[in-house]
Amino acid sequence: MAYDYAMLHRGRLAGAFPSSASASTSDGSGATSINKQPAIQRSNIEVKFHNHYRQKVYTSGSSVTGEVTITTKREVPFDSVQIVLVGNTKTRVDGINSPREVTHTFLKMTMPIPRSAYPVPRTLESGRTYTFPFHFVIPTYLTIGSCNHHIVDDQLPDHHVCLPPTMGKWEKDDMAPKMAQIEYSVKARIYRQPDLSQHKIKVMEASESFLVLPASAEHPPLNITKKDKLYKMRHSKTLRKGLLLGKLGRITAEAAQPQAAVLLPDGTSISKTETTIDLMFEPVALDVLPPKITAVSAKLIARTFYAGGSIAQLPNLGDWANQVGAEKRGDYQTSVTLPSLVAKKDTGRLARWSQHLSSAVRRDSGYSSGAEEEGRRGSNGSEQPSSPIYHTATLDVPIDMAPLLAKRTPIPTFHSCIASRVYTLQLTVSLNSGATTHAIHFSLPLQIVVAQDPSLALSDDGLPSFETAIQEAETEVDQFFRPRLMQVPEQSYIGNSSLPGYGDLVEMR
Repeated sequence: MAYDYAMLHRGRLAGAFPSSASASTSDGSGATSINKQPAIQRSNIEVKFHNHYRQKVYTSGSSVTGEVTITTKREVPFDSVQIVLVGNTKTRVDGINSPREVTHTFLKMTMPIPRSAYPVPRTLESGRTYTFPFHFVIPTYLTIGSCNHHIVDDQLPDHHVCLPPTMGKWEKDDMAPKMAQIEYSVKARIYRQPDLSQHKIKVMEASESFLVLPASAEHPPLNITKKDKLYKMRHSKTLRKGLLLGKLGRITAEAAQPQAAVLLPDGTSISKTETTIDLMFEPVALDVLPPKITAVSAKLIARTFYAGGSIAQLPNLGDWANQVGAEKRGDYQTSVTLPSLVAKKDTGRLARWSQHLSSAVRRDSGYSSGAEEEGRRGSNGSEQPSSPIYHTATLDVPIDMAPLLAKRTPIPTFHSCIASRVYTLQLTVSLNSGATTHAIHFSLPLQIVVAQDPSLALSDDGLPSFETAIQEAETEVDQFFRPRLMQVPEQSYIGNSSLPGYGDLVEMR
């Protein structure tokens, strides 16, 4: 989109002061004719990408190339042309008095333009087209100075210097609200500075946006505690024969954090992931059988956090609603149902139970462990009635993420200074004990990362990797401190400090 600020200014002046060319005249027939002022032909500035289409996705290492074309219908004096690649995050928080809108520029790359590319004199002539090429490369990380606000969590700077993806600009639903958007664009501006002591005047401007899915790495598993309200890794409950009937026993289940789902750099495919659920059932009597595991349903929840100011800690840990400055923050969530895991008809179960002797029976043999004792306690810490045996089972749950791409674009997990995106995998394990059904619920953290594009890897003549640079530096240090003993000195020079003279060297030859 192009803007001609000089023409807009001239249009305001023309509207304020009528011109004689627009005066009306009348002939003898009473007809009135109006001499209309011819429309002013506006100048045009345009940003054009090379090998580009509307839904093309750029990633880390991708080249963004193109040219800025300028065509004027009049002579326009100027001083400089600026071409920049900009990354902006925009958030809006509805406060008590008025909405708070914030724009954070986390990336700004300027294309240097040599003096030889400018016309002499620096005046855009009417009817002539000027072209300024540009070439940018999408970085993997931001500079350290891009995040310099106060933080509480020591892990946060490592997240804030990672490039965030485009959000809110995709053709498919990326599950983001209108209150939080991230945009990448190339902007071209023409400036004029009449006097060195005055500010630059923007004469013309054009902007063109594009989509970015930066490469990202999988982060270590989260250290989840009871204070983290968003996640639930462990579930323990008492099973009953019916609503008002006796107890069957107590079941305890604990799930592991699933592996990250890997998204291709172009966003057209996403890998499967899986998690493991360990179950333990303590019956109240020997004749009570463990329940059958009949199904596991999955749901993916995308949660977007945004704020009217800088975020000082990871928003998915702790309690986001009760953090300091919660009145200037918001979050938005949406869910997608994933394929369920259902037991086969011939077996009617998803996993087999294994029977073990309880710690009370094995106490004398020394096989009891404190972890087992803790697992056999109820949620209130009191001992539950149990038999001499207990049952365990391990359930492997594969998660198919491919149906997510049919109508949506799952952007990767990220944390930036004023916006974040995290995913939660909600699992429901269905149990059947006779005529009674039970359910165990989990809420697990799930990362979505973007793979590195192998076609954009550095060539042999490119920059070395960090490991290669360290190895080369260590080799240089070893060579520097290596003794320079070329040969053993002659016997006549051993034990004295006299050096051979020029004559001695001649005789040696």
